[in-house]
Amino acid sequence: MTQPRSIRWGILGTGDINHRFLAGARRSSQVEIVAVASRDQDRATSFAHELEIPRGLGSYEALLADPAIDAVYICVPNSLHHPWTMQALAAGKHVLCEKPYSRRPDEVTEAFDAAERAGLVLSEAFMWRHTPLAKRFVELLPTIGELQHIRSTFSFSLDDPSNIRLSRELEGGSLMDVGTYCVNAARMLVAAEPVGALGSSVVGPSGVDTRFTGILRFASGLTAQFASGFTSDHRGLEAIGSDGWLMAPDPWSAEVDLIVRNGEEIRVAPTNAYRLELEDVGAAIRGEAEPLLGRTDALGQARAIAALYESAATRVEVRL
Repeated sequence: MTQPRSIRWGILGTGDINHRFLAGARRSSQVEIVAVASRDQDRATSFAHELEIPRGLGSYEALLADPAIDAVYICVPNSLHHPWTMQALAAGKHVLCEKPYSRRPDEVTEAFDAAERAGLVLSEAFMWRHTPLAKRFVELLPTIGELQHIRSTFSFSLDDPSNIRLSRELEGGSLMDVGTYCVNAARMLVAAEPVGALGSSVVGPSGVDTRFTGILRFASGLTAQFASGFTSDHRGLEAIGSDGWLMAPDPWSAEVDLIVRNGEEIRVAPTNAYRLELEDVGAAIRGEAEPLLGRTDALGQARAIAALYESAATRVEVRL
């Protein structure tokens, strides 16, 4: 059988997530990592050497101008996702942009409009959505009867005040970083967009939310409750139905292969989520299939996040 054409990728940014991203990329014969770019040449050179990437480029513009690159993985801070995605699309590159793409629905629309005009693929990088565990969780939902409530948490302890997750200027905050997984999971499980959002936040010294609690309400009457934060360590996803419950102790990292249904342990074969994500986008670039996460999902995500932030600021439920 003929192997699919490999996609030549460039990486925009030198964040720590690249260690996990590259571990997945190197498991796929469909992925070729060509270059990494930083705003500093020494940083780019050092990073490329450390992670065995062929070339390190000293500017983002140089990477986008490189004709040897088909697609770009954008892993810069949140506030830079949209402007650099727009520049990458203008340069004729397909884009996989780290989550969350944006908290502004208008930016999502602008980006996907630009991608469609140029005939390019754009996808939001929620790697956990590509896992066998996420797929199996959805498949098991009918076995617990009518879905009635969802609970989820994702939090970890963050003590470094210089961490970009605590930067207001770079659009940090627990909702943007880890809470966005919980929002994404609720929308996936209900297979619909929320009609109401209620949010409450605890804002730290840097001006971003260090804890965020939210409730999403759906037209069916179902509610999804979540908590995110930087002040404790906890994670999990639970679906409650009329005939039972499902729980995944850690669906977000793709390192735990366990689902529990009414006390029964169900194991799911773990597969590297970053490899699956890259191969999904690669198939879309080759015209073989639509990407798992496209315009509809990214726009729904941005609308929900925007509504949660508005609710936290106004202390009333926001209708979507």
